[in-house]
Amino acid sequence: MRDHPIDAVVFDLGGVLADFGGVGPMRDLAGIDSDEEVWGRWLTCQWVRRFERGDCSAEDFAAGVVSDWDLPVTPEAFLEGFRTWLAAPFPGAEDLVRAVRRAVPVACLSNTNTVHWEGCASRWTIMELFDARFLSFQLGLVKPDREMFEYAAKTLGSEPARLLFLDDNALNVEAAISVGFVAAHVRGVDEARRALVGAGVL
Repeated sequence: MRDHPIDAVVFDLGGVLADFGGVGPMRDLAGIDSDEEVWGRWLTCQWVRRFERGDCSAEDFAAGVVSDWDLPVTPEAFLEGFRTWLAAPFPGAEDLVRAVRRAVPVACLSNTNTVHWEGCASRWTIMELFDARFLSFQLGLVKPDREMFEYAAKTLGSEPARLLFLDDNALNVEAAISVGFVAAHVRGVDEARRALVGAGVL
């Protein structure tokens, strides 16, 4: 182990370590041009937040999103497509997590839900590599709420300033920084690796 100022690395899953294909379909369904606008609406949508906190059924979530976003599909069709949005870990993701774990503990902190967890993510071998897993639907907490980051820091037993958080969404990165985390906006394995090198972890 080298001496550096990071006690642990906290990874987002979708968009950083795994292929999340939901932004394009939502952009098309909602008639929105910008990925950032889709993310902004998605992360603040009451039905998304309820579902990813574990507070409603998949069926209620789908009906709520279709209604609130005025989508041109049935709730059943939306939910069927939603099941496919989280695909698989990116090539090289496991190798990256293993490399980081040789230096410091690793955790994941993800907004996710029963559909994606039970449908695929719970069976990924990469999930076994994390020393801690902070999954929104299990905790009743969601990003970008500061309580999610405060809970992670407390559980990891570190000051936020000694935790490096990597996420593909700018809102979540800004929220982590506001709590005191070191955080970087990255997409995919290569950008995550560069951030880890820049932080002195790798």
